[in-house]
Amino acid sequence: MIAVLRYQIIPVTHYQQNCTLLWCDETREAAVVDPGGNIERILSVLVEHNLSLVKILLTHGHLDHVGGTAALVAAMQATSGSTLLPIEGPHKDDMFWINILPQQAQMMGFTTPQNFQPNVFFEEGDQVGFGNIRLQIRHCPGHTPGHIIFFHAETKLALVGDVLFKGSIGRTDFPRGNYDELVNAIRTKLWPLGDDVKFIPGHGPMSTFGEERLNNAFVADKNFG
Repeated sequence: MIAVLRYQIIPVTHYQQNCTLLWCDETREAAVVDPGGNIERILSVLVEHNLSLVKILLTHGHLDHVGGTAALVAAMQATSGSTLLPIEGPHKDDMFWINILPQQAQMMGFTTPQNFQPNVFFEEGDQVGFGNIRLQIRHCPGHTPGHIIFFHAETKLALVGDVLFKGSIGRTDFPRGNYDELVNAIRTKLWPLGDDVKFIPGHGPMSTFGEERLNNAFVADKNFG
């Protein structure tokens, strides 16, 4: 029997950004990607599907995607009494964003969360696993310098954070954002994974890389000769 990756998108906070719960259907081990807040929603989905959360995965350091991280770690320790839940990702170049969570909270209208330190930073070409599932890592700077994406080759599913959206791309007007880097990352790191790859963005509906190559006003192939 081959393990199958399952997922559920959980919209969180007043931004309604996409937090995603991933799990291995064989072992019931799970990882949560970008727990921006509303921890009780994440915990209820874990209970609903009888899952064991084994790690937190982060695509980048913006508050709306990491704001619930420390609270989730604390909640899991309180309920299970186990060792601290590991926090893995993003790339080390986003640590400056994590270090200024209070300033981000003030800017975005969030309650200031407890700070945290990732246990693992990812590099281009790394892999991360839970249960019998393995995800590939791609470093895709531009929205933030340390942004990464997660790719599951077997089901052709990518979790791209704020790199790419249906019909749009991530903002690059934040500190250390870079429009040219972002477009280059999309075209050189995402497109080669295949037109049939479905992706879960940090905000909004899912799409496919093929759809965006055809119709996305920022990165469609027709814009590049």
